[in-house]
Amino acid sequence: MKTAVTVVGGGLAGAEAAWTLARLGIATRLFEMRPGKMTAAHRTEKFAELVCSNSLGGEGPSNAKGLLHAELRAAGSLVMEAADRFRVPAGGALAVDRELFSAYITEKLSSHPLVEVVRQEITEVPEPLGVVATGPLTSEALAEALRRRLGDNFLYFYDAAAPVVLGETINMEKCFRRGRFEQSPDYINCPMTEEEYRRFYETLTQARRHTPHEWEKLPFFEGCIPIEELARRGYLTPVFGPMRPVGLVDPRTGEEPFAVVQLRQEDQEGRLWSVVGFQTGLRWPDQKKVVQAIPGLENAEIVRYGVMHRNTYLNAPRLLHATLELRDLPGVFVAGVLAGVEGYVESAATGFLAGLNAGRMALGLEPMVPPPESMLGALVRFAATANPENFQPMSANWGLVPPVEGRLGKREKRELMFRRALSAFQSWFSRIWPVSESN
Repeated sequence: MKTAVTVVGGGLAGAEAAWTLARLGIATRLFEMRPGKMTAAHRTEKFAELVCSNSLGGEGPSNAKGLLHAELRAAGSLVMEAADRFRVPAGGALAVDRELFSAYITEKLSSHPLVEVVRQEITEVPEPLGVVATGPLTSEALAEALRRRLGDNFLYFYDAAAPVVLGETINMEKCFRRGRFEQSPDYINCPMTEEEYRRFYETLTQARRHTPHEWEKLPFFEGCIPIEELARRGYLTPVFGPMRPVGLVDPRTGEEPFAVVQLRQEDQEGRLWSVVGFQTGLRWPDQKKVVQAIPGLENAEIVRYGVMHRNTYLNAPRLLHATLELRDLPGVFVAGVLAGVEGYVESAATGFLAGLNAGRMALGLEPMVPPPESMLGALVRFAATANPENFQPMSANWGLVPPVEGRLGKREKRELMFRRALSAFQSWFSRIWPVSESN
């Protein structure tokens, strides 16, 4: 029997990691603390319980999550097998009967001869050869162990994120590149006249807020107050905060604007830009209205919406290789939300990769990363190379994937990117899968 691998956490990431390891013929111990110790969000002891929604995101050859679905199917994903078997009508989305979905995954893992299920809380980082996939509600004891091993400044317990927009959808005829007081032009600036600010403020103050679950609720921290809360405190409060124009001269007027919204580069290629200081808990349709009320962003495509909720995740660019192996703890891999991704299917996908690489290491092989054209490859590369000073979890989106050349419509481009990515992923997977499936 090959070297045993420990998987901590029975969510989507942990379930997919354990399944991948078992398919590789690796003895796997899957630890899950439920039902002995429940979280504030879970109701059952089943693996891959869907807590917030029964949707795994949009489908189709022009959808970024749809590409991740296709890549996981090509890899033999247990999560996708269960999703396809127990799907329910949901328009263009992949939604499932959540009870049957999690029951199926639980039964498949519990009955696999190479998977030993251990209902026990893990309070120390497993090493060597372990996968940590404990999700946004990681227990306090394990979180403290991670903090001791990785450093106080690299483990976060809440997510205060601003929207991120696709760079190619920013109207640079209305915006300009410049830093404050003639510093390097690292930011894109969206200037506002007083009248434009008034209209923006009205849109912002009329927007509806997301009502969090009890386990998501957080106090406001003065360093990351949501933009809607700043607006509630006074008409000019945002202008003296994240929208202050001081030191930013509009080259078209030669003057400072009344207010300005800055965009900061999120990725090395400059395809993704976050709205600086706009962390928010607004509902997503309302966020879109607010963002598109900013001059230059009228047609901006939001690839990640802002959130304000409880979360536990690592500063992946500081701590993780793109293989999902911890830089300072060889043989320990991290998957799911803890690894800096957002979403059900993203968690499952990183669980597959962490399980694959832990298994390869157990077999004496090098860890691997999917090709950059693939959605999974692009997602883990982003996590490993994003700006570590302002890192927030990311979900699948087209801004992560290298664009295709040519004058094509958006849908045509994305369908071409989909086909290119899936072909590259399938070719990669056929080359690296080291042994025949054991089951």
